[in-house]
Amino acid sequence: MTRAQGRGTIAIHAGQAPDPVTGAISTPVYYTSTYAQAGPGEHKGFEYSRTHNLTRFALEANLAALEGGAHGLAFASGCATATTILHLLASGDHVIAGDDLYGGTYRLFERVFRQMGIEFTYVDPARGPEAFAREVRERTRLVWVETPTNPMLKLCDIAGVAKAVKAAARGRVLVAVDNTFMTPWFQRPLELGADLVVHSTTKYLNGHADVVGGALVTQDRDLRDRLAFLQNAIGAVPSPMDSFLVLRGTKTLHVRMQRHAENAQRIATWLEERKDVARVIYPGLASHPQHALARAQMHGMGGMISFVLRGDLERARRFLKACQIFVCAESLGGVESLIEHPAIMTHASVPADLRKTLGIEDSLIRISVGIEDVDDLLADLDQAFSASS
Repeated sequence: MTRAQGRGTIAIHAGQAPDPVTGAISTPVYYTSTYAQAGPGEHKGFEYSRTHNLTRFALEANLAALEGGAHGLAFASGCATATTILHLLASGDHVIAGDDLYGGTYRLFERVFRQMGIEFTYVDPARGPEAFAREVRERTRLVWVETPTNPMLKLCDIAGVAKAVKAAARGRVLVAVDNTFMTPWFQRPLELGADLVVHSTTKYLNGHADVVGGALVTQDRDLRDRLAFLQNAIGAVPSPMDSFLVLRGTKTLHVRMQRHAENAQRIATWLEERKDVARVIYPGLASHPQHALARAQMHGMGGMISFVLRGDLERARRFLKACQIFVCAESLGGVESLIEHPAIMTHASVPADLRKTLGIEDSLIRISVGIEDVDDLLADLDQAFSASS
């Protein structure tokens, strides 16, 4: 029996055999819009680059292998990925989603697809699987969750939700999990019963803050074929260079994620001891209300931390402006540490009353912990606390 390869080996090699023509180790960037045909319909399986591109195919195979799935599809952004999945639905269909979503996903659901007749119900994932099952209707076709959520870092019991909603819906519902925060290195939703795994490859998978992209992975061939048709028809595919850059990133995913998590654990523990901080939200802390679930379904705690600063909006502004290594910027998952204010920045598209309900208050700060020397990161936060007090 052939020994199964480790995920670090898969990250570096899956989908990326040396180029058969030159032996190049790195996947070539196939910059072409079209392909020569010997005659009408006489081609080598490649007609047009929106449909067929070997650099993108390599990325899709790599991401599928990392997630333990059979099929991957890549897109021009995380929102393009979600848009393509939602086009599986028809007017009158119903989606159950976690209540704490990335602002761009919430905007897409509420201001685009609701206008097209898709109905949405939002559930607090911390309430458990039965809370999702109770919302299942005759026209429920999709359950969409982030875990951990953005920015409140609530967890969803993936296995429990998949089992509960499929029983309530008699199997007709798809379960999609946005795995952007954890990556396949720390969480494998397909193994827990999800039908689709979704990523913003802009974030940890790329890891270098120089590309925008998205992807999905599934085990189901029929579902993959339906989505591949939509991928081609809608056309929101990544460029060959964007595909290459994400492939470059996945080669170091395993070592980066380990450092992200180590740094984040140190910083979260340090923040809990600060009088300047009212609350720290990080799954790796025993104080997280779902810490036991985190240990059960995740293989690491990730690099994202949210915390509530003692003080008002103006102190939060001073704090962010005082940071020197942490860069005040949207996005996350790069090698550099970022810091942001969700209410003003990433989640400004979420209505103010809903933000308040979710706990996205004016003193909430989200940090994406990078892979710098952690003592330098701690010193930067320490001086920012002093400068803003």
